[in-house]
Amino acid sequence: MREYRFDFYNSTNLKSYDLNESMRYQLGTLDSLDAFTRRHSENVANLTCRLCEKLHMKTYFTIYCTMCAYLHDVGKQFIPPSILQKKGRLTDEEYEIMKTHTTIGYKICMNDLKLRPYANGALYHHEGLDGSGYPNGLTRKKIPLEGKIIRVADEFDAIVSKRQYKSHVGISDTLRILLDEATSKKVGKGNALKALKEEADPKATKIDPKIFRALVKVVIDDTEYEQYCLTDYIKYLKENISRLEQVKIYRDKHEKAQKDSEKEFFKQGVLMMLDPGETFDNCLQVLQEYTEAYTVRQAELDKLNKELKEIKKLK
Repeated sequence: MREYRFDFYNSTNLKSYDLNESMRYQLGTLDSLDAFTRRHSENVANLTCRLCEKLHMKTYFTIYCTMCAYLHDVGKQFIPPSILQKKGRLTDEEYEIMKTHTTIGYKICMNDLKLRPYANGALYHHEGLDGSGYPNGLTRKKIPLEGKIIRVADEFDAIVSKRQYKSHVGISDTLRILLDEATSKKVGKGNALKALKEEADPKATKIDPKIFRALVKVVIDDTEYEQYCLTDYIKYLKENISRLEQVKIYRDKHEKAQKDSEKEFFKQGVLMMLDPGETFDNCLQVLQEYTEAYTVRQAELDKLNKELKEIKKLK
């Protein structure tokens, strides 16, 4: 039976760019990171690329911003594993150490001529528009655009990874967390969407509302793609269930047949309708597996359809 797999991150956009030898050198720097941080860096870069496209950025800036995103956590290679990989809440002292990955990463980039052009990603990706970020507590206009974009991509992936999503079901809750950061602290929950559209009191927001809206568009694209893939898989299951139900009819007739010639006739009919890996003996078990898979996947699609409606409300 064909397996249904969905990659939460669509890397199509990244493949559309030609990563030349210089860029491959920069990406090779990620080899010094632990597996989790490397994967996170790749996810953030992919999402950053797609945010830039939704924001209609020039191609050169999109590539530049994507490279900054690849390197945004390069300083974490010097954060003690006991802190970096701690599952529980960090103490105040540990958090202060963790925050240094921004300045460490900046220094790493600045000390390497090939990495220097992308140092902003490491330094600015935790700054907040309202001055609540780090390492320098910068406010709106003092934060480079690449830093604003990478912050949104970084926070989104951090939440997604922590919650271990395997599909977009439940992702609207993640978007609502970021929605709170994209609207004024003075605005009540019921008026959050209105505030987002009006960009009310933008100085009080942590992330840029325009970038948040671009994120919602990206998530809608991915959710609709997942919806398409799941629908296609369910169609595949239904077709095979229909085929195997016909197989079952022939197999039942084979069991009831009295003459050897009739038994052989129905057996050959069964064998003609089987797919590779299916046999006369296991075909009913395969039918059961397809039926169970169909029930599970149809329920997933129903949940996904509801989730997509919730996500579109945030648009």
